[in-house]
Amino acid sequence: MSNYKIETKCIQSGWKPEKGEPRVLPIYQSTTFKYDTTEEMGKLFALEENGYFYTRLQNPTNDAVASKIADLEGGIAAMLTSSGQAANFYAVFNICEAGDHIVSAASIYGGTYNLFGTTLKKLGIDCTFVDADAPAEEIAKAFRPNTKVLFAETIANPALVVLDIEKFAKLAHDHEVPLIVDNTFATPVNCRPFEWGADIVTHSTTKYMDGHAMQVGGAIVDSGNFDWMAYGDKYHGLTKPDESYHGVVYAEKFGKAAYIQKATAQLMRDLGSIPSPMNCFLLNVGIETLPLRVERHCSNAQKTAEFLDAHEKVSHVNYAGLPGDKYYELAKKYMPNGTCGVISFELKGGRETAVKFMDSLKMAAIVTHVADARTSVLHPASHTHRQMNDQQLAEAGVSPGLIRLSVGIENIEDIIADLAQALDNVE
Repeated sequence: MSNYKIETKCIQSGWKPEKGEPRVLPIYQSTTFKYDTTEEMGKLFALEENGYFYTRLQNPTNDAVASKIADLEGGIAAMLTSSGQAANFYAVFNICEAGDHIVSAASIYGGTYNLFGTTLKKLGIDCTFVDADAPAEEIAKAFRPNTKVLFAETIANPALVVLDIEKFAKLAHDHEVPLIVDNTFATPVNCRPFEWGADIVTHSTTKYMDGHAMQVGGAIVDSGNFDWMAYGDKYHGLTKPDESYHGVVYAEKFGKAAYIQKATAQLMRDLGSIPSPMNCFLLNVGIETLPLRVERHCSNAQKTAEFLDAHEKVSHVNYAGLPGDKYYELAKKYMPNGTCGVISFELKGGRETAVKFMDSLKMAAIVTHVADARTSVLHPASHTHRQMNDQQLAEAGVSPGLIRLSVGIENIEDIIADLAQALDNVE
């Protein structure tokens, strides 16, 4: 469906019913699928034929939604996971093993920072965090001979750093590694990283794609552009025989789809983390209205950012839609139609004032979530980034008094009125 605009793809891609089949994507709520002969199922296990036999590996509902997300991003193939964290883990672990090294922007979601800096280290994979805004030659110093991946977020959560994708793509490719970009906040409606040189995109589909806080999920999308065979010794998991699957060489057998095929056949087989068909059905319903909601989120966030920026009790606002924001020009380049509905800001009174302000909100809810239809608020230093020390918080762009505000799609006058009355309650 490459000729359709993204609004059409959000509705039409993925599920293509035949004559007499349901027009709406059905929920294949089954763990297993029947075959008539032993040989038929044997060919599926041998990766000799495509088909469904066990939902942990493949399911028609899940695959339809994965296909839609791949189409939205302009990728060759996609795999859904049970969470955004699982997506980021699988995306890296699919091409890394003990003894390897990755480079990541420091300004990323706190859970991902901990995944890379602590959990992967237990698996023998080291990570060096870099300042995404640093000059390319400075970031280049972080690369090692055993570096396998460069990772970043298009819009960092919650620091709202806008990534210079072309700079990062060149860095990655100069060092013969793929660039993996988490595109959760921007969504493919506002940014398509593959068009700027990224190789693999991940999503927490829990956020804007779902849009209603109904399901937790993740996605990995491969562009099909990174040439694994050109670096066969480095990425031997894709270019050498997999003895756990009858010696298949993924890059030879599956070509551009090798990365996702390996992630499905190997990692999902061994580690699980598949989303339920019901969750994928709910995700698909959310995606159908994604362009409409993203437009409203961005419109409301822009007006909210302008209100906060002009308020005497606010010390500063981070939102790339503001002309004075340091990422304004980058946002215009990569996301000309808007960035996202998330704002971060700090009050003049610091941490104690931030807590009092948040507790005074009436409509906006304090929740460990972001990017759904409802306006919500969170204090990163106390919540999502609580496990970090002061130095790590600073590297992630999280000050002690920083407030993350996820602007919903309610009436903008009601959103601003709620913020105004809460600000009246703080000194």
